[in-house]
Amino acid sequence: MKLLSANRKPVNVDEENPYWISFSDIMSGLLILFILASMALILELMQTRVKVSDAIEEIAKAEKVRQDILHEIRAELLKKNVVVEISDNETVLRIPDSQLTFSNNRYTIPEDEETRAAVLEIGKALYTAITKEARQAYLDTIFIEGHTDSRPSNRNMGNWGLSTYRAISIWNYWNSEMGSGYTLENLTNSQGIPLFSMSGYAAQRRLCEQEEDALCRARNRRIDIRFTVKRPTIKDVTDIRDLFKAEK
Repeated sequence: MKLLSANRKPVNVDEENPYWISFSDIMSGLLILFILASMALILELMQTRVKVSDAIEEIAKAEKVRQDILHEIRAELLKKNVVVEISDNETVLRIPDSQLTFSNNRYTIPEDEETRAAVLEIGKALYTAITKEARQAYLDTIFIEGHTDSRPSNRNMGNWGLSTYRAISIWNYWNSEMGSGYTLENLTNSQGIPLFSMSGYAAQRRLCEQEEDALCRARNRRIDIRFTVKRPTIKDVTDIRDLFKAEK
């Protein structure tokens, strides 16, 4: 018995138990899993930041396009002695009463040739600037807004109706008189919705609040062409929010 015990070979634990895994192998496997999970998280974070950066860049691009449109229109019209103004926040092209003077309590385009020619030049400059490099894709809506002073009107619906009809009159005049090369009514935004809309504000949005004299009243009588740019949709914002939630 002693002889057999002396000649017996030592048993290898790994050979006797093939399922045995050393502690160092377990730690190596966990480390690999941790590295892979970290890389996946970093990649997802980078993708989220790219989406946010793209959305911000798209908004900034749209804002720049709007500014370019407004300044190009004003510069082009200035060459033809047609006066328009740009609002302080660079969102509105303003046709002052001094350039387009409607008869008292009337909404039709004045009959004099100089005024009518100026209105057509504004429409053509507007069309050219918008369609240049398909810029309308960056716009959501262009509002043609009529504004009156605070003196009451005896027309149907008072100053509300008068201001709205004035905006509509300009729109109709552009589309009927500018010719087939300047079809504003056919322009659409990126969603295929008509780009232009008309509205009237009566004396609710005055530039000169007190209207102390005729000059103040004249300043309030105007046509504003307001440009709104395309913004991220609710779905776009929700998707970005969900990505941030997933990272927490």
